[in-house]
Amino acid sequence: MTHGTTGWHVPETDLRAYARGDLQPPLLWSADTHLAACAHCRAVLAGAGDPAALDDGWERLDAALDAPRPGFLESLLLRLGIADHTARLLAATPALRRSWLGAVVAVLVLTVAVAAGHTTGGSPTLFLALAPLLPLAGVALSYGPALDPTYEMAVVAPMHGFRLLMIRTVAVLGAGLGLNGLATLALPGYGLRALTWLLPALALTATALALTARLGPVLAPSLVGGGWVAVLLAASGARSGEEATLVPFTAAGQGVSAAVAVLAAGLVVAMRDRFDLSRGSAV
Repeated sequence: MTHGTTGWHVPETDLRAYARGDLQPPLLWSADTHLAACAHCRAVLAGAGDPAALDDGWERLDAALDAPRPGFLESLLLRLGIADHTARLLAATPALRRSWLGAVVAVLVLTVAVAAGHTTGGSPTLFLALAPLLPLAGVALSYGPALDPTYEMAVVAPMHGFRLLMIRTVAVLGAGLGLNGLATLALPGYGLRALTWLLPALALTATALALTARLGPVLAPSLVGGGWVAVLLAASGARSGEEATLVPFTAAGQGVSAAVAVLAAGLVVAMRDRFDLSRGSAV
C-alpha cells in the first residue's frame, strides 16, 4: 500500500493487476477490503480497467441474473442426462406440475375411498371408469398453443413435432399411470379386477393422439373422453345387475381395448409427419 494525504491506497500497478484479474493473494484480499471503503482507489481502478472487458462482464452478469433457475423437476432431468432444452420443455409441461399432479392425487384418493367402502362384491366401478381419463387429460394438457406455456419455444425448436409429442406423452403417461398404479395397490380386495383400467387408459390415450393430428390437442381428447363416458353409460344400462361387471372391464372388453390401443398406436406412427405440418396451426 502507498500512503497519501487521505491515508493508505493500493498502488496503481496492483490496481491494474486487479483489473486484469492477475493480482494474487494476499494482495488480492487486501485490495478487496480497501476498495470497499476507498472511493479514490475505486476511481483509479475504474480508469485502469478495459472498458470492453468491463462491458462484457456486465453483460455476463445480467445474463446470469436473468436466466431462469431450473426447478426441481428440471434439475432432476438434467442430472439424469437429459439434454437441457429437452429438460426445459418437459419441465414446462402443465401435466407434470405439482398443481395438476396434486389434483390427480386428490381425485384418486376420493375414488379409492369410495371403492374401498364397497368391497363386499362386484368391482370398483367408479375407480375403473375414472382412472383411464386421468392420463388422457394429462396428455391433452401437455401439447398445443392453448395450454402449453412454452408452445412458441417448441415451435421454433429444432425438434420434430412428433418427437416432442412423444417425449411429453411418455413423461405424462409415466406419471399418470404410476399414480393410478399406486392407487390400485390400495384396493387389494378386488384382486386383478382393480387393474382392468390399464388397457382402456392406453387405448384412450393412443386414440386421442391419433386424432390429434387432424382435430387438434383439445378437441381430440375431448371427443375420446366423451366417447368413453358414453360407452360406460351404455354398458351400465345393459348390465344385468348392480354387482355385474361393466363390459369394458370384462375379458372381452379388455381384448377390445388392447386391439384399439395397438391400432391407434400404429396410426400415430403412420401419421407422425402431420404433427409437424399442423404444429404451426391447430397443434
